[in-house]
Amino acid sequence: MSQLLLFDIDGVIRDVAGSYRRALQATVKHYSGWTPSPAVIDALKGEGRWNNDWDASLELLRRHGVNLPERQALIEIFSGFYFGGDPDGDPSGWQGFIRDEPLLVSADFFRVIHHLGWIWGFVSGAEPPSARFVLEQRLQLETPPLIAMGDAPDKPDPRGLIQLSNSLLNDKTGGSVAYLGDTVADVQTVVNARTTCPERCWISLAVPPPHLQPGSPERQAYEQQLRDAGADHILPDTRSAIQWLERQTGR
Repeated sequence: MSQLLLFDIDGVIRDVAGSYRRALQATVKHYSGWTPSPAVIDALKGEGRWNNDWDASLELLRRHGVNLPERQALIEIFSGFYFGGDPDGDPSGWQGFIRDEPLLVSADFFRVIHHLGWIWGFVSGAEPPSARFVLEQRLQLETPPLIAMGDAPDKPDPRGLIQLSNSLLNDKTGGSVAYLGDTVADVQTVVNARTTCPERCWISLAVPPPHLQPGSPERQAYEQQLRDAGADHILPDTRSAIQWLERQTGR
């Protein structure tokens, strides 16, 4: 049977607490003078509707009673904080928060997955320049299979997940696909894929975002949200996916 493991990027491949989330906080503060706490952002993400950080910024402003800016104007402010330069330009010129993203895995992680007999790829809501930067330049992955923002409808719509699965699996309807994400929207994407493409075996793997400390009440509550949304397995971190794969293959 064809076996495929797909990954979200933000919070799974890289820690974005100091970049995307920081840009979200800075953008909201720019327009309102109020800085939403990480707990406020986690609660919003837990609703499963705000995977796009531009939309999340607008929603937080709306709930805070602020007159909403034009979406394109907000995107430009957000990108200024996050990229600190032309998103489509040379990454060496970026001076924004994107430079402060710890990696959660190494290139060897993907070599092990391949050795275990699984195909891998990425389905992310990140902007294409940001996604390519972390995958191709920082991790040095050669032409990684990727669905990014604009390539498919935003999660939890499952079409991006199904599209990449169809392109990577020999069996266009069957096979087994696991998707590892860190938000309720990621879990819901897998649940929705089961309805849209029931011939394929869909597995939802989930990790809490790395800024939530192990054993903390906040992390426990977040993990429960993932379970309630339909996650099949909660992993302690992304690297633990290797142990999960080994159990599937009996190694």
